[in-house]
Amino acid sequence: MSVFLACSFLQMASGDFCLPGEGMEVLQQVCSKQLPPCNLSEEDLLQNPYFSKLLLGLSQHMDESGLSLTLAKEQAQAWKEVRLHKTTWLRSEILQRVIQELLVDYYVKTQDTNLTSEDKKFHETLEQRLLVTELTQLLGASQEREMPPLLGLEKTDLLELMPPSEDFMWMRSRLPLEVEEQLKKKCFTLLCYHDPNSDSDSETLKAAKVWKLAEVLVSEKQQCQDAKSQQKEQMVLLEKKSATYSQVLLRCLALLQRLLQEHRLKTQSELDRINAQYLEIKCSAMILKLRMEELKILSDTYTAKKVEVHRLIRDRLEGAIRLQEQDMEKSQQVLSTYEVLGEEFDRLVKEYTQLKQAAENKRWALQEFNKACR
Repeated sequence: MSVFLACSFLQMASGDFCLPGEGMEVLQQVCSKQLPPCNLSEEDLLQNPYFSKLLLGLSQHMDESGLSLTLAKEQAQAWKEVRLHKTTWLRSEILQRVIQELLVDYYVKTQDTNLTSEDKKFHETLEQRLLVTELTQLLGASQEREMPPLLGLEKTDLLELMPPSEDFMWMRSRLPLEVEEQLKKKCFTLLCYHDPNSDSDSETLKAAKVWKLAEVLVSEKQQCQDAKSQQKEQMVLLEKKSATYSQVLLRCLALLQRLLQEHRLKTQSELDRINAQYLEIKCSAMILKLRMEELKILSDTYTAKKVEVHRLIRDRLEGAIRLQEQDMEKSQQVLSTYEVLGEEFDRLVKEYTQLKQAAENKRWALQEFNKACR
């Protein structure tokens, strides 16, 4: 198959290819039928103009599952043979299980009810024949693999355990009726499971419905397969749309980024200047508002009478300040006069201070002496 595909690639490479503009349409036709979903954009096809032609050439040699047409035909034939063998095996398996269920029902009935001698004879003969047949098959399988016989038994030993031929023929003539009755019960159970309303119908009506049950199940199975196929197609379409939407969103983001870089940055300086002017005007308005609030508080706090009283107080304080300044000026003039006398004046001041302090001490001592004399 790989050699075949390689030859196909060489043939397509040597042929004429479609134009780049035709790639998207061809690719959509191919991807929707033969090939798995391809998340390719128109830009990818423009960069690789021969790729869509390659996919179209591949689709002519492939089916929907991706196999080559020859291999797909062989696979279909193999599946047909498998279904035939499976049908044959299912028939024998169903018959064996029905017989085993007949025997199980027989053992259950023996515990509850008394069976007739014919029923006992039928089931015992059936069980004996079934066991001998199964053991014979096991011995035949061991002989084919060249293994020693199981428990040293041969087929002749098992044939001695076969029921009498008359009992076997009688059991064989009755077995189809029992199997048919068992299968009818199973079909009615399946019908009631599929359509619970059929439980109350008569046996004739149930038999008619069972006759058409296979067609109904095949129709429902086909509907389920069609629904799955539609779901698969919807999923493919959803993946395609998701890829397309993602590419569109990426292009939109790139366009928005370019618009921001080209337009917003150019107008940013003008916008900043306008914002600065706005903030400056707003700040001036806030300052004026604060000044107005301050004046309003002052006007509410100080009335005309309070202002007049404050003015009188200020005048008196200013007059007192002027008098103190005049006294301070006179004292400074006196001090400046004393400073002219120099060190002699300082000596006289110290001597006067000492004499005054000595007089004070003697006066205090005299007072103390007078107190003591009294």
